[in-house]
Amino acid sequence: MRLFVVRHAEAAPGEPDELRPLTAAGRDTARELGARLAPAHPEAVLSSPLLRARETAEQIARAAGLSPEPDDRLAPGATAATVREALADRRGRTVVVVGHQPDCSEIVRELSGRATDFPPGGVVEVEL
Repeated sequence: MRLFVVRHAEAAPGEPDELRPLTAAGRDTARELGARLAPAHPEAVLSSPLLRARETAEQIARAAGLSPEPDDRLAPGATAATVREALADRRGRTVVVVGHQPDCSEIVRELSGRATDFPPGGVVEVEL
């Protein structure tokens, strides 16, 4: 499986944390991510249930002609094991997962052995 691990785009500060939306720049980045990932033909776009991740996933999914799928297992604190659980139901060959930091770095490190820095809107491809 081809997995794209994406950190949500830039979010506005505020409380409660789970309702922080993307900034205008974050929305632009999310649209750019959609344009960048659409040629990979993802068959699913999964995301953390937090608003900033869902908004990022919406743009990626829209560009690919899909509907985003929030998954509680991808909330802050997600691990490589919870990502694998979320992917277990997937029969597709290419999946995008939108999550948070430092989770994204840890997930990529565990799945691929690579150390990766994840700025907001960062993406890393992992072959599973």
